[in-house]
Amino acid sequence: MSKLLLSAAAVIFAGTAMASEVNVYSYRQPELVQPLFDAFTDETGIAVNVNFLNKGMVERLKAEGSRSPADIIMTVDISRLSEIVANGLAQPVVSEVLERNIPAEFRSPDSDWFALTLRARVVFASKGRVAEGEVASYEELASPNWSGRICTRSGTHAYNLALLSAVIAHHGEDAARDWLSGIKSNLARKPQGNDRAQVKAIWAGECDISVGNTYYMGKMISDPEQQAWADAVRIVFPKFEDGGTHVNVSGIAMAKHSPNRENALKLMEFLASPPAQKIYADVNFEYPVDSSTSPSEIVSSWGEFERDGLSLADIASFRPTALRLVQTVDFDN
Repeated sequence: MSKLLLSAAAVIFAGTAMASEVNVYSYRQPELVQPLFDAFTDETGIAVNVNFLNKGMVERLKAEGSRSPADIIMTVDISRLSEIVANGLAQPVVSEVLERNIPAEFRSPDSDWFALTLRARVVFASKGRVAEGEVASYEELASPNWSGRICTRSGTHAYNLALLSAVIAHHGEDAARDWLSGIKSNLARKPQGNDRAQVKAIWAGECDISVGNTYYMGKMISDPEQQAWADAVRIVFPKFEDGGTHVNVSGIAMAKHSPNRENALKLMEFLASPPAQKIYADVNFEYPVDSSTSPSEIVSSWGEFERDGLSLADIASFRPTALRLVQTVDFDN
């Protein structure tokens, strides 16, 4: 074969290889999503290239503009999904598969973001120092009964801002400020660490309760070094006095300038499929959005709860107010 023909063949092969990939920008930790990408590649032969980011997703996508290699944006928290859309960094996706597998309340009315999993923001309570039924509502966390007994991560973290946004939606800004001030008065120590660090602090006797996402319990149970922390607490599903238990989501959006749109759609549909939802349930200890997929045995053992009826869009809309309140009460200091 001539050098010219060989060169032409190389170009054709390179084009085929390029077409057999999809690029993901992800805020999710590698260990939480790599099993899903591996399963997708095994099923389709499409390679998944993942850029794991800790911060600056919006700024990076804006800077890259139409040259961005991103096909899929994967993140946690409804406010982050909404931020991607608000900045014009996503595009609508029309898919019968996504509409069939993801309930309407867990996807954008404009089809520009889709939730994949749910997690409840619950109370981790000391088995030895907190009686059954001693805490039943989010509102009670501000009661003087918990003075010096609460541990938490930073008030500016997305998970806590989402919960505070829900408090604002339920009770208004003034009541939410008073609630946040009450919790600050009840802290056993300065906000620090992640959700698991709070459970460790309960185990160590530094505090009696904390607020965290349900899936962290599964992660601790599965880690020999953290099993003792998990054994020291029970999960309590608090409710709002006029609602249910606060939930948030992980989700995806298709990047506005996706260069591999067909493969991106295949990955999105795969992530919403029962096999992928089962991986989420069993590996990540999250609640699938697909109602036909059951939670893992460990997650089911925590019991059922009544999900709060607030719309995800309402929660996201109050995030700027929530951040301002955290700064107003100087929560982290």
